[in-house]
Amino acid sequence: MTSSTVSSDFPAQSPAHFPADFLWGAATSSYQIEGAVDADGRGESIWDRFCQQPGRIIDGSSGAVACDHYHRWQQDIALLSSLGLTGYRFSIAWPRVMPLGRGAVNQPGLDFYERLVDGMLAAGITPLPTLYHWDLPQALEDQGGWTVRPTAEAFADYAQVVVERLGDRVAEWMTINEPFVVANHGYLTGEHAPGRHSLTDSLAASHHVLLAHGLAVQRIRAAAANARVGIVLNFTPVTAVGSSPAAIDRQRIQDDLENRWYVEPVAGRGYPAFTAERLGWEQNEVLPGDLDIIAAPIDTLGINYYTRQQVGAVAGTYSQAAESRTAMGWEVHPASFGELLRHLHHEYKFGRYLITENGAAMPDGHRRDGRVLDADRIAYFTSHLGEVRQAIDEGVPIEGYFAWSLLDNFEWAHGYGPRFGIVEVDYDTQQRIPKSSALWYAQVARSGQIVPWSA
Repeated sequence: MTSSTVSSDFPAQSPAHFPADFLWGAATSSYQIEGAVDADGRGESIWDRFCQQPGRIIDGSSGAVACDHYHRWQQDIALLSSLGLTGYRFSIAWPRVMPLGRGAVNQPGLDFYERLVDGMLAAGITPLPTLYHWDLPQALEDQGGWTVRPTAEAFADYAQVVVERLGDRVAEWMTINEPFVVANHGYLTGEHAPGRHSLTDSLAASHHVLLAHGLAVQRIRAAAANARVGIVLNFTPVTAVGSSPAAIDRQRIQDDLENRWYVEPVAGRGYPAFTAERLGWEQNEVLPGDLDIIAAPIDTLGINYYTRQQVGAVAGTYSQAAESRTAMGWEVHPASFGELLRHLHHEYKFGRYLITENGAAMPDGHRRDGRVLDADRIAYFTSHLGEVRQAIDEGVPIEGYFAWSLLDNFEWAHGYGPRFGIVEVDYDTQQRIPKSSALWYAQVARSGQIVPWSA
């Protein structure tokens, strides 16, 4: 490194430290990094099938190889350790553990995650596994997927198998990642696997994925009594543009679907009645006792945040202005993050929060000596971590932050174009090269405070 400054545009930060036991980590998901889709008995997932369908993935790619983490996991743990990170959020691939989604257990698949967990513990890194990050076994989709109740029941069986194997070493468990994306993107808009376009299917899926969470919480607690259990929800604050009744109505419905539809049942309040009625959902899938299962107490709420959105009176006609955008076209608006954190705790008062995803795809066009100089990504992290620090000061019990993502990876329907990683991946050679943001984040993790950056 040289002493020259990458950027002088970072906002001033308080020198105050984060709590001494604050968990500094990075996050990934199985299908986005593992590759090895045919290795050691892994079954087919909905993303394997989806990627084979022409036009589904922008660049025609798939996660068949991705970052080859399945074979390079030791290197990636060493990378985490070299950055001084104390936590790693990853996901376990259901079809790698139970190829058909239920029934026979694939022991080599469980062996892989056992090696991964043991490697993390040996390196002093806290494992934070998520049991489902969108890679449903295709065999279950063939039988109805998340639109049918047996998938939720199968998930509970899968959760029990994994926790019985790893629960003596893993203290933190997350059940489902972003159920909104599972139900909306997978079953309504069709932009994600399995690619359906049905409001009826989407609403059914939204309930069954939450039921799967609740059933899994029961199994996890039975298998590992001292485990801390949670769910990961994504939040995208929605504001209305203008004061017309149409704009306010659209804002309320969109906010319900994206920000309240899942947290409200988990908090014991059931589904938002206004939007359920507007969508014509009769809730036939909701059987007696379901809402109690979903509302079983959790220890941790995982919060994923990237941006906000603004809606006008008519869908598709409002183009939001923004001082800064990411390579995904998402507005950079850290103030909405802070408002969200304070609102969630004021409204629901969960006992503990982790920021399980926060980050940005950036152009990564500037280099020096072979390293990406991503001052824009550092600025994004700096401003958002400032909001986390402020929320902690105001009494929100946030105990960890996981940058998305450790590695550049397969970005779902966008293929390999967007790069969210703090570590660059050369997909031809699989070489990992920490970006400036990784070196900066290492300083933050080691010092426990937001630091200015110079390269």
